[in-house]
Amino acid sequence: MSNTVAFRTAHPEDAGLILEFIRELAEYEKMSGDVVATEELLRHWIFAQKKAEVIFALEEGKEVGFALFFHHFSTFLGRAGLYLEDLFVKPQYRGKGYGKALLKELARIAVARGCGRMEWCCLDWNQPSIDFYLSLGAEPLKEWTTYRVAGDVLRGLGEIDGASTEPSCDAVC
Repeated sequence: MSNTVAFRTAHPEDAGLILEFIRELAEYEKMSGDVVATEELLRHWIFAQKKAEVIFALEEGKEVGFALFFHHFSTFLGRAGLYLEDLFVKPQYRGKGYGKALLKELARIAVARGCGRMEWCCLDWNQPSIDFYLSLGAEPLKEWTTYRVAGDVLRGLGEIDGASTEPSCDAVC
C-alpha cells in the first residue's frame, strides 16, 4: 500500500460486489449459512431506502476492502453516532494497512458529520481483530450485552393482540 489509500463510495451497481464482500466476511466468521442478503435487497435497503452506506478501499483501482456503516443516535450525547456494521479486507491484502485506513476514513466521516462516537461489535473469538482495535485506542464495553430478536421471534413481538403491526411494504421487505 502506498502512503495514501484511495476510497470510493458504493453505488447501486456495486450491489453484487458488496454481496461478494459480505459472503467473504461470513465465510471468515464461520457464518456463511446465515447470509440471506441478495443484490436486490442490498440495492433496496442501502441505496433506495438509504439505511446504510458503503465505502471501498482501493489498491490500484481494485476494491480490496469495504466498510458498511450507518447512523444511530445517542440520547445521552444528544447526537448521532456512526455504527460500523461490517469491515472486511480481502485476505491477500491484510497487513498492508487497509483496515486501519478504512477505520480512519470512517472516523474522518464521523467527525465531519458531527457524530459523537463511533461503535462496532466484534466476535469474542476474533483475537486478531480485537488486538487491532485495541491498538487503535478502541475500548470494549464490558458492561453491555448485545441482544437480538429476528425472524419468527421478531414477527411475533411485532404483533399486538394477534394483529400484525407490519407496515405495508413492497416485495423486497
